[in-house]
Amino acid sequence: MQPQAIHFISIGGSAMHNLAIALRQEGHTVTGSDDEIYEPSRSRLDRHGLLPAEMGWNPGRIHAGLNAVILGMHARRDNPELLRAQELGLPIFSYPEYLYEQSRHKHRVVIAGSHGKTTITGMILHVLRYHQRNFDYLVGAQLEGFDTMVRLTTDAPVLVVEGDEYGASPLDPRPKFLFFQPHIALISGIAWDHVNIYPTYEQYVRQFELLADALPKAGTIIFDDTDDMLDVIALKERADVTRQPYDVHPYRIENGQTYLVTSVAGEVPVLVFGEHNMKNIAGAMAVCEHLGLTQEQFYEAIQSFRGAAKRLELVSQSETTTVYRDFAHAPSKVEATTAAVREQFPGHRLVACVELHTYSSLNKAFLSQYKDKLDKADVAAVFYSPHTVEMKRMEPITPEEITQAFGRPDLHVYTDPAELQTFLQSQQNDQPAVVLMMSSGTFGGVL
Repeated sequence: MQPQAIHFISIGGSAMHNLAIALRQEGHTVTGSDDEIYEPSRSRLDRHGLLPAEMGWNPGRIHAGLNAVILGMHARRDNPELLRAQELGLPIFSYPEYLYEQSRHKHRVVIAGSHGKTTITGMILHVLRYHQRNFDYLVGAQLEGFDTMVRLTTDAPVLVVEGDEYGASPLDPRPKFLFFQPHIALISGIAWDHVNIYPTYEQYVRQFELLADALPKAGTIIFDDTDDMLDVIALKERADVTRQPYDVHPYRIENGQTYLVTSVAGEVPVLVFGEHNMKNIAGAMAVCEHLGLTQEQFYEAIQSFRGAAKRLELVSQSETTTVYRDFAHAPSKVEATTAAVREQFPGHRLVACVELHTYSSLNKAFLSQYKDKLDKADVAAVFYSPHTVEMKRMEPITPEEITQAFGRPDLHVYTDPAELQTFLQSQQNDQPAVVLMMSSGTFGGVL
């Protein structure tokens, strides 16, 4: 592809700034704008010479010499730069549209689902990289050994994408994963946790049905066989599509170490743990086999996979206390992550703390979905910020309502980060303990 001039409207987004960096590294002229850019996007854009000189929107940045304008979800339909691009008749893409346009000639793999997709994508990328395969990718978190979360080249024969169900852009609300038109689609499971986007469970499930229905002839759908809804979606009669279910990979735990039990490589030690990660491993291996890797090659590589950033990530470890953080915030994820840590450390006191941070988790009508999800913890706590509730213009919630929703009378509920910090420190004593912090946020700066 000849060098192009590409402008990003809302360049500070996670995927947007990574795509901008990837295109710059490929020799394209890249510019961008945003009204505010936070870390780590800000530093990374600055390091690559892509940080806008000033914040805000300026239609003067849009000119007829641009080959493409890539529109981020954060922008509005009345964005002055977008209006100028439309006036000039410039090609305007959401980032999934742009990735697809540049990858029409590639073998495309999309990893979708309500949970596990970042980790499964990360596992696949790790194994491909370990065996020195040439591939492009998009993944939703930083991975060890990868400089960026996006790679887009002209020569890689394969594109592996973590595809989420959020809207593509202000101009097109369809889920991002529908734009990639994959040859292989993996759906890890369906748990309704985006009530702000899909008000009903049926609407949410419908998006995954559309993904499955859109597979081309000779396409492949790989799915979690334990998810009843996925059975319905994946087992629709289509003789021209290969259906491949997967389940929990056989494993055992000894002295805090998890081993995969295999028929071709004996017992294989791995650095990730928990039943949900054993499912993730099984799904990743199925994809890798379709990409031409043997099971033996997969097991050789997966031993060194440390996980994606903030996915059961080890924060600190002392003689008595181990602290993990996890991106888990939806009810199904909270339950799976808590169960994983309980299983891995059966002799330790488990202190599990959840931050209610997203629109769904702070929605009174949704809170009941958290019932019993922290039951495997010895000590359970919830943190939320009344200011965040106010900023999201949502109905206020009380600690009593949260305690009732979780179904634990002994639940500790905090709204002050300093009080939460004091509580966490009080849980670290002479007895072996694991502290599990689950959130897509920072617990008001505590973590």
